[in-house]
Amino acid sequence: MNLTRLALALVPASWALLHAASPTKPNVVFILADDLGWSDTTFNQPNAFYETPNIERLAKRGLRFTQAYAANPLCSPTRASILTGLYPARIGITAPVCHVPEVILEKGTVPRAAPTAKVLVARSITRLKTEYFTLAEALKGEGYATGHFGKWHLGPEPYSPLQQGFDVDFPHWPGPGPAGSYVAPWKFPAALNVASTPGEHIEDRMATEAIRFIKAHQHEPFYFNYWAFSVHAPYDAKPALIEKYRAKAAKLPPGAGQRNPVYGAMVQSLDENVGRLLDTLDELKLTDNTIIVFFSDNGGVHWLAGTAEATAALGIAGIPITSNAPLRGGKATTYEGGTREPCVIVWPGLTKAGVATGTIIQSIDFFPTFADVLKLKIPATLKFDGRSFAPALRGAAHDRGPTFCHFPHTTPASGGLASTWVRVGDWKLIRFYCLNGDQTDLLELYNLKEDLSEMKNLAAQQPARVTELDALITRFLKDTEAVVPPRNPAYDPKASAAPTNAKGKGKVKAAAPKAGPDLE
Repeated sequence: MNLTRLALALVPASWALLHAASPTKPNVVFILADDLGWSDTTFNQPNAFYETPNIERLAKRGLRFTQAYAANPLCSPTRASILTGLYPARIGITAPVCHVPEVILEKGTVPRAAPTAKVLVARSITRLKTEYFTLAEALKGEGYATGHFGKWHLGPEPYSPLQQGFDVDFPHWPGPGPAGSYVAPWKFPAALNVASTPGEHIEDRMATEAIRFIKAHQHEPFYFNYWAFSVHAPYDAKPALIEKYRAKAAKLPPGAGQRNPVYGAMVQSLDENVGRLLDTLDELKLTDNTIIVFFSDNGGVHWLAGTAEATAALGIAGIPITSNAPLRGGKATTYEGGTREPCVIVWPGLTKAGVATGTIIQSIDFFPTFADVLKLKIPATLKFDGRSFAPALRGAAHDRGPTFCHFPHTTPASGGLASTWVRVGDWKLIRFYCLNGDQTDLLELYNLKEDLSEMKNLAAQQPARVTELDALITRFLKDTEAVVPPRNPAYDPKASAAPTNAKGKGKVKAAAPKAGPDLE
């Protein structure tokens, strides 16, 4: 054989070897639960009530983060932070109001408040501006097929997923929860053409649509969000599952924090559909080339929720939705129960199976991590607030530095108060705005390693540390151009029944629970 013929004969073989050695772009699946608390998954807090075998199955495959934080204790701000890698304080979406008709695109505070209020809270921006470069746009630019399934809550057209880098959006619904109910018939607008069969569960449908997307794009790189509606209000579920959990609850002590049968049923429906996604990836032999993130947007609802009529009809009157214990507080509070989230990452080639880490990460870190490891092309003008935690994925030490959460709102139902926290190492300082009797800020300091439940306020014993951490908060607020809640000039102490904690003992008493728009 002459050299020319030999060279030609080797071309196909050489090409095949080169092709085999070329890394295939990994698929990306981002599963985001809504209102699922840190203690609601069996991999974080084994309990006798909830059943999450598929989420636990995911945890056994990957790296579990025990100290993963949402950037805000409510949903829309955290969602915006995931997509942009920026703090909600910088974006200006600090409350879940992106479904309201009013389009607000500039930061500010409310102009006035009742004389019972010590503080003027922020007026949140109500749409994620399309000027922000999103994770979806970055992956789409790399040739990924992109899809969004489930809850969005960052604005309707022209701020929907279709304007933020996604090829597909189902059900293309901007609301804070499923339209009407979880179990069909739903109440989506006719124009969305979201047909259903009687008794169909919304998560079953969302997973079916996501599975259809996987199958359609199995031969090319894909990224999709499965951003579940579960386990957000309205509280309803499959009747058979409710009865299953009602029987389980009957065997628990009356004071058990996790004993709500409707919520238990909702958690199971979420878990079952996580399992369907995993099964599909396994069946199509895509698992070994698919990155999977499981996370929640904020803490669990720890109060009595729903109207008296609705809770009575469901047989859950007087039963809290869930408990985040041993964490303090929950959704819409800046204690650990509001922002510490269940988190698992399965990253083939990086993460080891069944490992847990105490490395601190936050929702603003996901995009920078993807950009770092996948070498995504990012605009030169984009400066992430988040930091890549790629070293942690590889099992190495990682210190992200000071971590912040800014929540310039009050939420009567949860007892949440306008505040900002910073965490450095084991120490966490919370600045509650205008909460002292003279409308100065109240500071609470906790050592989370020794006091996970945040019951021992050490501010009086550690004045130097308080000063140091409070200065970090001030710098953060300035850097992000955050809305800092000012004093309410109309405040009247004689008229006030506002929450106080002037003694600084970490026992802020909430106003009587009632529903409010901030909690949508």
